[in-house]
Amino acid sequence: MYNEENCRFLKTHEWACKEGDVAVVGISNHAQEEISDIVFVDLPKVGRVVKVGENCCVIESVKSASEIYAPVSGEIVAVNDALNADPALVNREPHAGGWLFKIKMANPAEYDALLDVAAYKATIQK
Repeated sequence: MYNEENCRFLKTHEWACKEGDVAVVGISNHAQEEISDIVFVDLPKVGRVVKVGENCCVIESVKSASEIYAPVSGEIVAVNDALNADPALVNREPHAGGWLFKIKMANPAEYDALLDVAAYKATIQK
């Protein structure tokens, strides 16, 4: 399980947890609450190379569609196929079973530059 304490964040509400040279990516609990009832997740293709800040995934809810950005640069090495059958898993377990994709990091320093949980929470309290 990935929890807020061991993750880093973008201001746009994506989280990343490091597993060796791979970053597991999802959206924060705050984000899933704002998005509300998720009905579809358009996951990126495995093998796709992304740059930090690049739109690489879309989450659709009953209210809207939200773009998800890569928190680090690298190659998509896995996606959470469980979301195809149960996209609401992101609502129920945003920091566990509701992860979105994994990126093999091209530049681990980008991970270190992400917000820690305290800094992220400060941005959402404004």
